Amino acid sequence: MRIDKFLNAVNITKRRSIAQDMLANKVVAINGVVVKPSKNVAVGDVITINYLESSKEYKVLQIPTTKSTPKSLQHEYIKEL
Repeated sequence: MRIDKFLNAVNITKRRSIAQDMLANKVVAINGVVVKPSKNVAVGDVITINYLESSKEYKVLQIPTTKSTPKSLQHEYIKEL
């Protein structure tokens, strides 16, 4: 699954367009490498998002099969490090 779709599907961002803007501004990295929106996410990858004041890291536990997942099931797909 593409990184922009993944960020939206697991509720890290509210909309896919927000995820695409973040990727365009080079604030999202997978395993330490800044990526484009078309980069595929794999189980075990570490996604780093650099905000203005801080950064957050998420480990990919599972790839969702649907377009969106309930926020209550977010822990099944990602783990915040």
